[in-house]
Amino acid sequence: MVLKPLRDIYLFNPTCEYATANGHTSWMPNKLLTDMEKDMATLPLFFAKPDDIVLVKQIPPSDYTKKLKLVGIDAPQFILPERLFNNINLITKNTGWLLPWGWSPSAHRFLSPLKQYCSEEFINSPVSEWTAEHRELYSKKFALDVQKNVIPKLPAKIMPPKRLEPVICSREDEIRLLIRKWGNLLIKAPWSTSGRGIQPVTRIPVVSQVWKKINGMIKQQGYVIVEPFLDKKMDMALQFKIAGGKITCLGISRFFTDQKGQYQGNYLNGWSYDTDSETASFADSLPTILTDPLIETLENSGLSRLYEGHFGVDTLIFCADNQLKVNPCLEINFRYNMGLLSLNLEKLIKSDKKGTFRISYDKRYSFSEFTQEMERRYPLVLKDSRIESGFFPLTPAPEKSKFGAYILVE
Repeated sequence: MVLKPLRDIYLFNPTCEYATANGHTSWMPNKLLTDMEKDMATLPLFFAKPDDIVLVKQIPPSDYTKKLKLVGIDAPQFILPERLFNNINLITKNTGWLLPWGWSPSAHRFLSPLKQYCSEEFINSPVSEWTAEHRELYSKKFALDVQKNVIPKLPAKIMPPKRLEPVICSREDEIRLLIRKWGNLLIKAPWSTSGRGIQPVTRIPVVSQVWKKINGMIKQQGYVIVEPFLDKKMDMALQFKIAGGKITCLGISRFFTDQKGQYQGNYLNGWSYDTDSETASFADSLPTILTDPLIETLENSGLSRLYEGHFGVDTLIFCADNQLKVNPCLEINFRYNMGLLSLNLEKLIKSDKKGTFRISYDKRYSFSEFTQEMERRYPLVLKDSRIESGFFPLTPAPEKSKFGAYILVE
């Protein structure tokens, strides 16, 4: 008898950090974030097997799955949550894991009706139930602790100077002292995602509206993490998976942000053609240097008691004292993430081609209008089911969608 492979169930909930910060099982994102989760709900398909289930708020049209077949993807089953919960016979004993984009109290509550049908492996895993310890794991403070523990294991000449070490602050007067010390600052909420929850301080004296935002972060989340405003050159993340207490490195992802530090997209198949060669060479040398010390530090941190699954460690390459340096653990994203997704997307394009993966949002027009214009300007060219050039939408483009994701190979 041939056993069927276990069927996993995916959910796209990239607002999980905000839900974790809130802490209530009934937390709901605001309208804009709700629209983003709805419009891009199909994204987990790039991690899923054809027999898996991806929960969506609207079933994508047939032309979307036909487009996926052009690049060799057999789409998983897209199901509305209410249909699944009301027809539990759709779930069989073959169910393996529940795989939200990221765990939070509200994600556990939402998926709880399905847990009884999951595999023993999932039930016995550290992510099957939420505990108070999980909240601290998902904060930037955990990443800061890892940063402090891993830096002594790494070459001092490329590490941040001690004087630039981030500081946890819970009062305005503490931040004012750091302004005197460092000048310009980056102030981060402990629970936030994709570069949001960041307040730059680049004008001194600080205006009252900025202080209001900073104090609002402290009031909502208890404290902020304050860093000096560095001369950033490049962003890179190391992607990992932890299972059974052992961590495996899956690769590196190269991402880029806007001036406010908010995530914009990922480079595919290497850095962009206009990247400074010295900085790119420095960045490409880092995985060999950073990976083993990061794995050792994380495995010794007790992480396996609290987490199993994928995660990304963001690094920051910057210039200080006229030298290139790296923050080896700027943030840790204990969830699926866009950098991890970019590793899978690289398989869709020809190995000798470079591309970018981006998230699209513009309140002036829909993702459907954007897609039509991009397909006109950058027609898709395939060779052996791989993208040689052109625009390829990764998410459906119904008439009213505002958010979307895409690949562009030029």
